[in-house]
Amino acid sequence: MKKNEIKKDTFFCYKGKPLVRCENTLYYGNMFDDYVVKLHVKTSERNNNLNTATKVSVQLISTDSNIDIKDRIIKSAEKENLYFAMDIATAWLEKALI
Repeated sequence: MKKNEIKKDTFFCYKGKPLVRCENTLYYGNMFDDYVVKLHVKTSERNNNLNTATKVSVQLISTDSNIDIKDRIIKSAEKENLYFAMDIATAWLEKALI
């Protein structure tokens, strides 16, 4: 593969798990696993021409389609930035997938 070519079937990964973004929502984990983490940026502020998350909702979600949507949320928290949100998301996901 040449340097400028991008493989279309790969995702950006963080600590070995896919991280996919759509607008203000990020999904962390493989959708074929039992659990994924949903991160929703609720508020952000502009710092040096860059938007920085200031409030992030974190939810550990079951991927089982037989469970009601409201019952799929296993854990939830709110963090003050994306760094702390990803930190707890990684811990929850690793523990849930054991």
